[in-house]
Amino acid sequence: MIQFVQAVHIASGSIRNSKLRSALTTLGIVIGVAAVIINASLGASFNQFFTDEVSSVGSNFIIAYSNQPNLFYDSELKIMENTPGILGVSPRKIVSGEISYLSDTKSVSVVGVNGDFQEIQGIKMEEGSFLTDKDIYSAVLGHDLAKEKFGRSISHRSTVDIAFRQENGTLVRKSFKVKGILENSKETIVGGDGSTDMIVYIPISTMNEMTGEQDYGAFFAMAESSESIGNISDDVDKRLARNFGIAERDIDNEDSKPYTVFDQEDVLKEVGALGDKLSSFLLILALISLFVGSIGIMNIMLVTVTERTKEIGIMKSVGYSNSNILSLFLLESVMVSSLGGLLGTAIGGFGAYILESALKLPPVFPFKLIEIGILVSVLVGVSAGLYPARKAANMNPVDALRYE
Repeated sequence: MIQFVQAVHIASGSIRNSKLRSALTTLGIVIGVAAVIINASLGASFNQFFTDEVSSVGSNFIIAYSNQPNLFYDSELKIMENTPGILGVSPRKIVSGEISYLSDTKSVSVVGVNGDFQEIQGIKMEEGSFLTDKDIYSAVLGHDLAKEKFGRSISHRSTVDIAFRQENGTLVRKSFKVKGILENSKETIVGGDGSTDMIVYIPISTMNEMTGEQDYGAFFAMAESSESIGNISDDVDKRLARNFGIAERDIDNEDSKPYTVFDQEDVLKEVGALGDKLSSFLLILALISLFVGSIGIMNIMLVTVTERTKEIGIMKSVGYSNSNILSLFLLESVMVSSLGGLLGTAIGGFGAYILESALKLPPVFPFKLIEIGILVSVLVGVSAGLYPARKAANMNPVDALRYE
């Protein structure tokens, strides 16, 4: 029985004697394994990115949107506030308006909210403070709007004019004290008002007074815990359904309701499913590359068997068994693929870090990918080298010695 150390020595010698061929064979595995590592790491980073985006919208949020005008009023607000497990509720309504500072006027989106909105949405202030339920003619401005869009920077003690046009065409203009300036934000993929850099928050009671309306566009609420958010959201849905005379059997039918209720858990499930699909797609692309690399190993090993036919005949004539020959060629294949796996894992890890930094994704590298990369390369070496090794082992020694 051939010794393992001796088998390694023979296989290593064969690899060294065909440096270029071995290098090209290894390159296919390097590329394939690196692609698997990079794409798997990117998939994990995208999943983390989506989760962070949802979390940036707020903590344990529940949102009820009206699908038609004049649906939500104070009575629906009370229903939300009185639902067990709800810690805070803010109506939210967006209206196009104008903001004037000194002699300059800009068109903006004005958002009417109450004092609970800051905590529900996780809004951070750069200057001053957010609105409270006691404020009337106070405004909070987005960062870019306050600092870049006017000739002079607006501070949290400045005064601006905000105007709305009512349905009858009347322009209503009021002076507002700037109570606060928001931190510079970024566009998010979910929820709320996306980037808050170019919007204005004012008390929703003041907005309705100026526009001559009384309804609310949506309610943003915060549940007491992430563990109970699903049950609380369902309770909110049932209470609103009863309020609008919707039968309990139709609550799950979104087409039968004039409103939509969803929560942070629902959004996490949706973006999680999106992240999983993206990860699977990236992994399939990488596995195709690895499959091509494995075919390269099989092809090279078949060529090697053909070139070494006479050598195989000599080995058999001096006592090497079929299992010895099989082990030698299989070991050579595994050594080539394992080397490619190690290099591919290192390159893949570095490449994933570079790509995640370039795409501004959270740096997530599951270290189990190192084990997976090496294991996959070994499995590729075994599967790709098995047929050529069996072909070598099954050669007739007399025919092999006669081969030219």
